[in-house]
Amino acid sequence: MAELLEYLARQLVDDPDAVRVEEDEDDYGGLVLHLHVADADVGKVIGRQGRIARALRTVLRACAAGEDRRVQLEIA
Repeated sequence: MAELLEYLARQLVDDPDAVRVEEDEDDYGGLVLHLHVADADVGKVIGRQGRIARALRTVLRACAAGEDRRVQLEIA
């Protein structure tokens, strides 16, 4: 899932080399993905009214459902 998120984020930003994804686990065994992008690209990853971020979360949830896991996306 982290690879999918990294690939999608690299396609959205102007500085793809600055994209980095970190994986964590929450208290309930779910996966937390931290997406780090360049400061200038944060708006591109979030999108107008959060539409891009919401779409990324939807794709990740669909992928996680196939693995029977929960996933959260945090954009930094």
